[in-house]
Amino acid sequence: MMAFMLPLCLLAGSVFVLLASIGVFRFGDAYQRMHAATKAGAFGGAILALGAGFHFATLRVWIEVMLLMMFFYSTMPVAAHLIARAGNRAGVKPSHDTDTGELEHFGE
Repeated sequence: MMAFMLPLCLLAGSVFVLLASIGVFRFGDAYQRMHAATKAGAFGGAILALGAGFHFATLRVWIEVMLLMMFFYSTMPVAAHLIARAGNRAGVKPSHDTDTGELEHFGE
């Protein structure tokens, strides 16, 4: 069972990282690009880390993988939020297809 987990994790993680990079290239404004980079990038990186855990399969590596995943999911959303908030306060306008209804009460 463990023999096919490494290629599966490498393939799935690489696909999510590829989707994140395509999203950064294709999306229309800074907010959408940041969303693609943080969401799909964190998920792809976590799956790649799981692949490393399955490959090396020691307790130390699994602890490091879990710590890395906690680091990904605790820092990337916070950093994206702070960067988006700073961009909003600096006047960076979203593209026309971005729903800004929830942003109207911010910046006051």
